[in-house]
Amino acid sequence: MALKPVVIALNASGLATAQKVAKVLGAQVHGREGRVAQADAWFANALDHARDLFAAGVPIVGVCASGILIRAVAPLLVDKTTEPPVVSVSDDGSVVVPLLGGHHGANRLAREIAQALGGAAAVTTAGDVSLGISLDEPPLGWALINPSDAKGVMSELLAGGGASVVGSDIKQATWLEGLPEGQNIRLTCSMEQAMDLGPTHLQFTPRRVTVGVGCARNCPPEEMAYLVRETLNDAGICDAALHSINTISLKADEPAILGLATLLNAPLRLFSAEQLEAETPRLANPSDVVFAEVGCHGVSEAAALAQVGANGKLFIAKRKTANATVALAIHDQPLLNYQGTPRGRLCVVGIGPGQAAWRTPEVSRLVADAEELVGYGLYIDLLGPLAAGKSRSDFPLGGEEARCRYALEQAGKGKNVALVCSGDAGIYAMGALVFELLDRGVDQMGVSAAARRVEVVCSPGISALQGAAARAGAPLGHDFCTISLSDLLTPRDDILRRLKAAAEGDFVIAFYNPVSKTRRTLLAEAREILLQHRPANTPVMLASSLGRPEENVCYRRLADLKVDEVDMLTVVLIGSSNSRLAQLGEGPRMFTPRGYARKIDGDLAKHNKSNEI
Repeated sequence: MALKPVVIALNASGLATAQKVAKVLGAQVHGREGRVAQADAWFANALDHARDLFAAGVPIVGVCASGILIRAVAPLLVDKTTEPPVVSVSDDGSVVVPLLGGHHGANRLAREIAQALGGAAAVTTAGDVSLGISLDEPPLGWALINPSDAKGVMSELLAGGGASVVGSDIKQATWLEGLPEGQNIRLTCSMEQAMDLGPTHLQFTPRRVTVGVGCARNCPPEEMAYLVRETLNDAGICDAALHSINTISLKADEPAILGLATLLNAPLRLFSAEQLEAETPRLANPSDVVFAEVGCHGVSEAAALAQVGANGKLFIAKRKTANATVALAIHDQPLLNYQGTPRGRLCVVGIGPGQAAWRTPEVSRLVADAEELVGYGLYIDLLGPLAAGKSRSDFPLGGEEARCRYALEQAGKGKNVALVCSGDAGIYAMGALVFELLDRGVDQMGVSAAARRVEVVCSPGISALQGAAARAGAPLGHDFCTISLSDLLTPRDDILRRLKAAAEGDFVIAFYNPVSKTRRTLLAEAREILLQHRPANTPVMLASSLGRPEENVCYRRLADLKVDEVDMLTVVLIGSSNSRLAQLGEGPRMFTPRGYARKIDGDLAKHNKSNEI
């Protein structure tokens, strides 16, 4: 799913222009706090916000000086083939400059914006300027089979060479009209794979073909792949001509079908039995057996036809093996839209302690991609402008099961949902509960069959443990463990048993959920257990609200640790018997030696001995 651009307004002088651009693009306006009166979302620092959007893959249109955007994204520039477009617009709208991603949407955005504002698009890409076309960015509905050769072809055309446009789909390739004619370059427009592609020969393929598939449960992936590949070869259709892979919703999690979509690099779309049954009059091979099994008279033919629409037709009727079926449908024009629904996806993401700088680019991208955000309201709020304009479902603390269940069921409807957690979602957070619900049957208080078929993506975040350790110095330099002191879900006896084992093992220990309004005793008991196995002056770090303006870090001796100093937002790090505090100019820093000092001392002794007379 292509992400919508975000329009950034830095000053009141550019707000009117930003609003016009946003209206044209169907985008949101993000405004600078204290500078812009009206916006869909606000940000405090322009460089940080632009960098965060860019890392998330969001196209950026900044109504500001070009230099601001350049300085913001420069540290993140790695691969121009994957980076999102970045466009700057002058406050008065007279000049629009595509800064990055010219061949990946920026030039098109710039022209669209300039036309709407009555300004000038300062496009500098040679092909766009001289030829009025970018061969490596074909229009929607078309695919370039050999994009790596496009640069050389453009260079040849810019040097004065001409091109011949050939192929069975040439009538639909109106966007190639106007190129200089000649024999230096050949541009083939066809759904059948050309064999001599290279630096002087590009092939453009219209996406006119839809693939419908069905299979028995746990069909061997290689059987499905062979059947489809054989059918495509017989039809003379190359992979790039495929618009989509289509099937019944019941097969949303079928490994053979998921593998096929990956193999052919085509999106998977799903249809209900009712939607497929509506295609019965157009089927070549309706089956009462199939109807009795899944509620429609055909899957592969019906799915291909449902996607291609009323103006398309069956191209290859159902073919089958022991476990798989396939059919092809075709349209006379490139297909621009998708019918049916995608496979639902639940992204279980950890946003770290909350500040954007500690949130991974992958998590930012997953959040930006999501249609709906689910989580504890405070955690969603911490996403700031990245959450603006998205559907969100807030749940209170204590509503963890309802939160995870709701997120899974929404994904089961074909939505892309992000379940937002603080820290790392797999560490004392919602990740485990999601999989526990998926592992249960409906009769065991699990989730629906549709929810069980969704894709689940887990993305790591900076845990409170890591944030606290970084602020301390290096307290986790040697073996460590984490223990939750909450007995709401873990029996108290189990917690005490783990405390004693960790104390005897001399681990550095991080306590999660150390206290609450009703739980005040376990932390004190933990202190007494630990004092039986390590010195009274063992360093303890108390870190609360990490990464936020109210962050507070302090150190105590183990013997002096007081329960009243700790709350639910505090991570408690207890050193091992070897942990210590280094006194530095900025204050004490906690670390746990791994043993390098002993090695250094040994090397020093050897050195001194070798120098003895």
